[in-house]
Amino acid sequence: MSASIVARRYARALLEIGTAQAQLDALVGELEAVAQAWESNADLRGAIENPLVPLAAKKAVMAELAAKIGAGVTTRNTLQLLVDRRRAQVLPYIARTLREFADARKGIVRAEVTTATPLADDYYRRLQATLETMTGKSVVVDRRTDPTLIAGVVTRIGDRIFDGSLRTRLQTLRDALLPPS
Repeated sequence: MSASIVARRYARALLEIGTAQAQLDALVGELEAVAQAWESNADLRGAIENPLVPLAAKKAVMAELAAKIGAGVTTRNTLQLLVDRRRAQVLPYIARTLREFADARKGIVRAEVTTATPLADDYYRRLQATLETMTGKSVVVDRRTDPTLIAGVVTRIGDRIFDGSLRTRLQTLRDALLPPS
């Protein structure tokens, strides 16, 4: 079964649990923190994914990680369940999917805005207002920088991309001027 299908199932269940317990925001934050640790620590991934490491040791590692971030009972139980079912590798997908579900429930969309260099806060506020007008929803802007853009802005909302980067414009111009090979 693909990671996205598994992630959606777990995320949907966690969304319902978090909503029922009025702990959805805390649950999302905890899972994002664990997913961040998972993605940034190769030793952690290696220990959990290694079939030679006993299940009890894997569970102890996850319990220690949960304790370090101050995770609640639901997050702790989820981590133990993922280890039991050998699905810990889908943790980052679950965290992302849960964030998407929680945002959708609140009527929020996330816009990933990538620029060549950091821009002024006023620019981001104006961009956010424009995006909110376009989408009709509340928009949260996640800022990223990528020096290879040279200049301009690339905005991604879901599967829609608005590419106003100089890199893309130069590529388009090059493609128009050069004969097909």
